[in-house]
Amino acid sequence: MSYYKVLGLEKEPFSTSPDPEFFYHSTSHYAALNRLEIAIRLRRGLCLILGDVGTGKTTLSRALLQAFKDEDNFIFHMILDPSHKTEYQFLQGLVKMFGIDTSFNSTIDFKEALEKYLFQKGVEEKKNIVLLIDEGQKINLENLEVLRTLLNFETNEYKLLQVVIMAQMELIPRIKKVRNFLDRVVLKYTINPLDEKETRELIDFRLHQAGYSGHKNLFNDDAVRLIYQQSKGYPRRICMLCHDALVTAVMQKRLVIDADLIMGLISQEVGL
Repeated sequence: MSYYKVLGLEKEPFSTSPDPEFFYHSTSHYAALNRLEIAIRLRRGLCLILGDVGTGKTTLSRALLQAFKDEDNFIFHMILDPSHKTEYQFLQGLVKMFGIDTSFNSTIDFKEALEKYLFQKGVEEKKNIVLLIDEGQKINLENLEVLRTLLNFETNEYKLLQVVIMAQMELIPRIKKVRNFLDRVVLKYTINPLDEKETRELIDFRLHQAGYSGHKNLFNDDAVRLIYQQSKGYPRRICMLCHDALVTAVMQKRLVIDADLIMGLISQEVGL
């Protein structure tokens, strides 16, 4: 039997998969999501969300998709890995993703086809086209220039393509090398790690979402404090520690996860 069922849970509460159902709205994540939604609805162009590994950028992207799932006038396209080596490959990938006829032979053809597509969808059909790019730090200089060009496609009132880039901080020095790229950023927001209070709230929220209905906390305050200190407030790290803690608690038939259990897990990691 899965450990989460033994604990009276219906689902795995601390999976590191980007499930929007388990998206905890910390102060930082809530602000990022709201600002993104406003910028997209106003069709303002380029949004840049930054954060270190494990701060929840990918889960945030899924929550953003979820926020628009019932609105037919928004068309989202998502790139999970933008590490195309050449401009041609990047443009070819975009054309295929948008469902445009791919019988072209040059980058100029691709760009003209994309402009025509965006005008047709954005002006004639009144659709809002959004390109959501995860792992944005993998975009090379040549393809950042492609994005800059695509952002030139606009009417007098709005951009024909909305671009949201989720990236690690290492992207910043690169985009500074692309002429006028930063000038096109209408939203730049950095996601911060959680504080100790938010760490507790994240743990409780995920347990609740997974079906936990116990009257007392599975993780006592001392355990949460150690989790926060060890994880430094990074959601992915918090979830990994909590998962290991729940498995250990089941194996040891514990009803409460305390500081001793967490310290044991930390000691095992140090010893690796």
